[in-house]
Amino acid sequence: MAAPTFAAESKKQSCEYQSQVVAAIQKARIDRVKEREVPAAIAATNPSWPDNYNAAIPLMAPWVYDQKMKVVRNEDMAAAWLELCLQQ
Repeated sequence: MAAPTFAAESKKQSCEYQSQVVAAIQKARIDRVKEREVPAAIAATNPSWPDNYNAAIPLMAPWVYDQKMKVVRNEDMAAAWLELCLQQ
């Protein structure tokens, strides 16, 4: 069911939702949420993206959690994700 929803969206819109997910994961990391608890912590914030993007959280979280805290605190990881996504 998720695949048709992704297909119906423009690439730009999909990349923007993905970057919002990355931003939420980055915020969770800054707030010291444990990686395994990130999906539940983000769900509790009632995010504005479509529900099917919640499935990407466990796939994207390791990328954020593998970064050094200096990078997580000081870099806009969502913007980096958006740029990379749009280039593909």
